[in-house]
Amino acid sequence: LATLVPQFERATGHKVIGEYGLPPDLIKRIDAGEPFDVIVLSYDVEELVKQGKVTAATRTVLGRIGIGVAVRQGAPRPDFSTVAAFRRALIDAKSIATSGEGSSGRYFAGLIERLGVAEQVRPKIRSGGPGVSAQLLSQGEVDFAVTGLPPLIGTPNIEWLGYLPPEINDWLLFTGAVSTHAKEAEAGRALLKFLITPSAAAVWKENGLEPVQ
Repeated sequence: LATLVPQFERATGHKVIGEYGLPPDLIKRIDAGEPFDVIVLSYDVEELVKQGKVTAATRTVLGRIGIGVAVRQGAPRPDFSTVAAFRRALIDAKSIATSGEGSSGRYFAGLIERLGVAEQVRPKIRSGGPGVSAQLLSQGEVDFAVTGLPPLIGTPNIEWLGYLPPEINDWLLFTGAVSTHAKEAEAGRALLKFLITPSAAAVWKENGLEPVQ
C-alpha cells in the first residue's frame, strides 16, 4: 500500500488518509462506530458484509497468502515436510516467532491446539505488533518463524523455506470493501478498483501475495 496509494493519488487526484493496525484492532474500532470509507484486511471481509458494515458489491479480493516457515539465513532448517515432522520441529524448538494477533498468528494458535502440542509450544511463542516477528527472526532471537511471507519481505537475513504441508496449511485472503456509511463511497470504490489492476497485482505479488485462481 505504501507503493500503490501514492500511484492512486497521482492517477485520480484523490487523497488517501491511511491508518494501519492488526485486524482485531481495526475490527474493534469499526464495532465502536468509528467512521471509515474503505477497509483492507488480511482475511475475508465477508463477516463484515453479513453484519451490514460494508457493502457486498464492493467486496474485493486482492490476493492470498499461505502459512509457512522461515529462518534466519544460515540457521538450521527445521523439517516441516510432513505434519509429523512439523509437529516434532515445534516440540524441539526453543522459541518460535508468529504474528501474534495477526491473521497467521491466530491461525497458528488454533493449529497447535489441533496438533495436540499447545501446552508445550505456547510458552515458546514470541510475537508482537506488525514487523516484530521479522525482527526477531532477523536478529536470531528465535529458531524459526511460522507466518505468512508478506511480513518478512524487506527485512534482512531472512530465508523463506516454503509453505506448511497442504493438510495443515491455510490460505488467508486479503480483501477490501467500502463501508455502508462511507462519506466518500465513490472514491473508495475507485481505490479498490485500482488495487486489482494488473500493475497493482504485480506489486502485491512482489510483496508475497499470490493471485487467487
